[in-house]
Amino acid sequence: MLPLPHASILAAFETLALEAGRAIMEVFNEDFAVETKADASPVTQADSRAEAIILKGLRKSFPDIPCVAEEEASAGICPPDLKGPFFLVDPLDGTREFISRNPDFTVNLALIQDGVPVVGVVYAPARDIFYAGSPAGAYVASTEGHQLRERRPIHARLRPSVPTVLASRSHRTEETNGFIASLGAVELVSIGSSLKFCLIAAGEADIYPRFGRTMEWDTAAGDAILRAVGGATRCCDGSLLRYGKRNQPDDCDFANPHFIATGA
Repeated sequence: MLPLPHASILAAFETLALEAGRAIMEVFNEDFAVETKADASPVTQADSRAEAIILKGLRKSFPDIPCVAEEEASAGICPPDLKGPFFLVDPLDGTREFISRNPDFTVNLALIQDGVPVVGVVYAPARDIFYAGSPAGAYVASTEGHQLRERRPIHARLRPSVPTVLASRSHRTEETNGFIASLGAVELVSIGSSLKFCLIAAGEADIYPRFGRTMEWDTAAGDAILRAVGGATRCCDGSLLRYGKRNQPDDCDFANPHFIATGA
């Protein structure tokens, strides 16, 4: 296979994430219904609108790269063969935050190559902030009217003596609390969605432990940004978190094990 055009993929990710964010905010600013999927997780019209925008754009621009998207996967729609590169899409990460009118929800797009997230964008439309990472590095940008303003390079920081630990706002577990307690003195911040990866990548936090349920589309985009600045997301055995996991003996396709994300 020819080398993938990472710059072109990143440019497409930027355009589609911003367009999806606009559609999400149109729903956010209205009264909207909440439905429950088969796995008991909530879904709204914003999820489906955003996913349709993203998938249409990716399939038009990159017809040879398969897509794995949260809502399609929930409906049993998934490419049969993922031996090559593929896209992972979470059109609205943090649906519970969206429903509760908390601004910590994001649009997540990632390119997976050889099990590794190599290009990713995370857009938080209610916070007007956009993060991106690729082999060329990572940046953060503010947004206005769902358009990017000036991009600023980001870098992870060396861990201070009192690290900042990020924990899920909606999915905290006792095992997570126990791990945090084992670290000693920390500054603990609760925040939703994949923004936790981005804050570590931007040098604003240090550790994100997740001892609870996640799927690959929840983590891939933020993980790509974190890896672009030298950070890592590791399983409890120390191995790097991998993507494209199927036919797992103890869990469903694309389910993640517990992990710990860290900066430099």
